[in-house]
Amino acid sequence: MEASGLIILLVLLGAMATTIPVFLCLFLTSVVGFALFSDIPLIFVVQAVFRAMDNFALIVVLFFILCGNIMTSGSIVGKLIRLANVTVGWLPGGLAMAGVLACGMFGAISGSTVATVVAIGGFMIPALIDNHYKEKFALGVMTTAPNLGVIIPPSISMILYSMVSACSLEGLFLTGFVPGIFIMAGMCAYCYVWARRNPGFKTAPAPNIKEFLAAFKDGFWSLMLPVVIFGGIFSGAFTANEAAVVACVYALVVELFIHRTTKVGQVKKLMVNSAVTSATLLIIVAGATAFGKYLTLKNIPMQLSEIIVGSISEPWIFLLVINAWLLVVGMFMDIISATLILTPIFLPMLEQYHINVVHFGLLMTVNLAIGYCTPPLGVSLYITGAMRNKDLIYVSKAVAPTVLIQIAVLFVMTYWPSAVLWLPRAMGWSVD
Repeated sequence: MEASGLIILLVLLGAMATTIPVFLCLFLTSVVGFALFSDIPLIFVVQAVFRAMDNFALIVVLFFILCGNIMTSGSIVGKLIRLANVTVGWLPGGLAMAGVLACGMFGAISGSTVATVVAIGGFMIPALIDNHYKEKFALGVMTTAPNLGVIIPPSISMILYSMVSACSLEGLFLTGFVPGIFIMAGMCAYCYVWARRNPGFKTAPAPNIKEFLAAFKDGFWSLMLPVVIFGGIFSGAFTANEAAVVACVYALVVELFIHRTTKVGQVKKLMVNSAVTSATLLIIVAGATAFGKYLTLKNIPMQLSEIIVGSISEPWIFLLVINAWLLVVGMFMDIISATLILTPIFLPMLEQYHINVVHFGLLMTVNLAIGYCTPPLGVSLYITGAMRNKDLIYVSKAVAPTVLIQIAVLFVMTYWPSAVLWLPRAMGWSVD
């Protein structure tokens, strides 16, 4: 790699080390690169950013953010949690299992880990502690289970990966269900084993059929939201972009006119909050785009590809190295920036090792999702730590067992690609 590439890397790492916001680090590095190491005027950066924002694929992200905010402000979340609790709450560790299942169901609607942490974790952590579960266990489970928000589709990071790689978004969505189910099963098994070894907490009585049907009836409209989303997408009734709009309208109608827990006057506030969140995301997209343009201009992705391909001959070693690298990246960079910056770098290497682009998109998503709950910059660690006034070290120790479960699932998916690719293939979506 040329000296200019090393200088730019040091500028980026130095800016991040000084705790400058990620989007500013990316903009700063891009400006330095274009100004010092290229003959292209800086107006090119501005044009590249505006072209990146003028992308129809970003609409789906914005509307799923709005849908998540509608759900969080209304009663959909509470009804999903109640249904999950009635289903498994009577088992040893059942309330914790209910939290895991609720994260999976909420993740199948919101597409965001942060939204899932706030919505489900904010409710379940106090509930677990009130039912005499140990605080460290409660924090550990409800910090890592929300990773399902970006693993189970719709996933914002999957949408951005599809946008950059031009692979099938619907096919990529379908790959997320298998690891999502594996992670839920693994975490529920952990909750069960932990509960058998640590008695003393409250367990709900086993529900009768009448109670279960009552909970199902109460949560029916909430449960139908993911059915509407995925049923519409995979039946061909509407595209993924249109599904986001349909989900927003459905959630709004349910909260306003069926559950009646959201008032008309709150809609404006929901729109404004969603616009602020979307603007934050778009600023990161803009910064990552500018930096990506510089990398492409200097041919850095191909240079890195040649170095790696020249030193690694076996695909399994390449995947092992990339998994380890992405787990480290996830500790320091948010999933949006990492997806937009690293995808163009890795894509040229995949063909060399005969690795499926859709399969790699799933691996990248799961890797970076785990970064939400790994120090030093795991966002979920800070959110749940703030909920219970705990420091980073305490929460980091609490999440260790469940993070290991997710890493184990990641490595199974890495070396068993047919386990995740069979579903999109069976449903007729192109993933080859």
